[in-house]
Amino acid sequence: MTKPVPDPPLTTQTATTFGSCNGSHEPLFAVRAGVSSEDALIHASILIKSAYQTNAQACELADPEVRNLLWGSQHTLEMSLALIEALLDEVEARAATSTVLQRSAEAIQAAVK
Repeated sequence: MTKPVPDPPLTTQTATTFGSCNGSHEPLFAVRAGVSSEDALIHASILIKSAYQTNAQACELADPEVRNLLWGSQHTLEMSLALIEALLDEVEARAATSTVLQRSAEAIQAAVK
């Protein structure tokens, strides 16, 4: 059975702080509660892409010993980005499906009236 009303979008439930400089002061920043999962994934993707590009440039400038460590980070960033992009694709596909289902339900209701 197809649900006529889609589930509400996922959102962050709690605020998560960051930026405390290893505990030397209270955190400066926070991810706020109520942020949609799609928006959070988009921002995560942008942040990972930036870190990936920064790390790639560092690989070019570093000496061989450090370069090997940076390449490990580069692969981790690449895997993280692939995961985030796959999740974004799923969120977007579900949103599109939800829109189609909602329009179908509305068309059926209009036809019944």
